Amino acid sequence: MRIAGSTVAIAGLGLIGGSLARDLAAAGARILAFDRDVDSLRDALDAGVVHALMPPDFAGVEGADAFVLALPVDVAPAALIAAAPRLARVPLLTDVGSTKRSIVAAAERLGLGARFVGGHPLAGDHRAGWRAARAGLFAGARVFLCPAAGARDDAIERARALWLAVGARPEFIDAGAHDERLAWASHLPQAASSALARALAAAGLRPTDLGPGGRDTTRLAASDPALWTAIALDNAPPIAAALERLETELATLRAALLRRDRDAVHAFFAAGRQWHEGAGER
Repeated sequence: MRIAGSTVAIAGLGLIGGSLARDLAAAGARILAFDRDVDSLRDALDAGVVHALMPPDFAGVEGADAFVLALPVDVAPAALIAAAPRLARVPLLTDVGSTKRSIVAAAERLGLGARFVGGHPLAGDHRAGWRAARAGLFAGARVFLCPAAGARDDAIERARALWLAVGARPEFIDAGAHDERLAWASHLPQAASSALARALAAAGLRPTDLGPGGRDTTRLAASDPALWTAIALDNAPPIAAALERLETELATLRAALLRRDRDAVHAFFAAGRQWHEGAGER
């Protein structure tokens, strides 16, 4: 897929969709966009990033070379259903959500699987919206690509080319395996950061009371709660399993502290350091 001269339709101009629009426009693509936030659309038009608007029924997407769903995971399937009648000639259908099983399954149910390649760039931030979008967000970032069953080779190659054009590093993975992996690698850290923020709040501490380490550890707690509610519910069983393991680890430390077991406490912190230094890598 040649980006220069192509037309890419993007539904959603938040951090990910907006940043993708910026980079693709800079590479010479014509950007069609839809967003529920009128101010974001106006700002994107004024910035010269978006060249034409799509209405809520996605009229105009018919001639696009790619259609990108950059919407929260709980509304993306409905948006795909709404757009489906207009997508017969669009050669690449994709998304950027943090969970993949649901949207890939929706594409398959709609008969769109031959052209659908789910995507998830690991380039998130606790900030959100068009104002958080920025050029170069995907440079060097890993992006998971999850083709639907029966996805055509040309659609897969188009998805790969799209992300290579913005500097990302595509990696192919099954949608189910993706959700299991991200429950640990992304969703658990978010839940842990939010839980820590809640505990600190209950103890009467404010963010300004924390040192650098505390601020680093609680940064994710500033993320959009609506976005993370949707992700957590969509990937609930794997996240619940990851949380159970975290609870076990915290209980281990708590018990060791109550016993004043120096060796066990040291082993707890040493295991964390060992993992961070790479000895725990598979």
